[in-house]
Amino acid sequence: MRDPTPTLRRIKRPLLYVMSAVYVVAGILHFVVPGLYAQIVPPWLPWPVGLVYLSGLAEILVGVGLLIPRTRTIAAWGLVALLVAVFPANVYMATSGVVIQGAPGPIADPSPVGRWARLPLQAVLVAVAWWYTRPLPTERE
Repeated sequence: MRDPTPTLRRIKRPLLYVMSAVYVVAGILHFVVPGLYAQIVPPWLPWPVGLVYLSGLAEILVGVGLLIPRTRTIAAWGLVALLVAVFPANVYMATSGVVIQGAPGPIADPSPVGRWARLPLQAVLVAVAWWYTRPLPTERE
């Protein structure tokens, strides 16, 4: 089997920019439509809208922090922590059949497979975030 390391090194920097943009946009959306996100906050957590704003701010900060070499490692660790922290919302969405009022069709009421697929996807996102706790190829790899 061929060593995947050279290919991974080539995609690491471009993926960083894509990932950063996705998190910044997602974070901004937390402020634009907080009510949509608040619907998937588990009911046992207090202040759903406040948590949505807090997680949105965190997404923006880690998204920007990933672009700055001096803050990249701490931002990547912050992203790992954020993804772990929001995991209960994905579990709640998968187990409770939440229909997000005001969201477009497939987002509002995903299929059971779509709901449960978010859980292992979260592990992939954590792994990618963790990857960025290591230097980029041009920085020391």
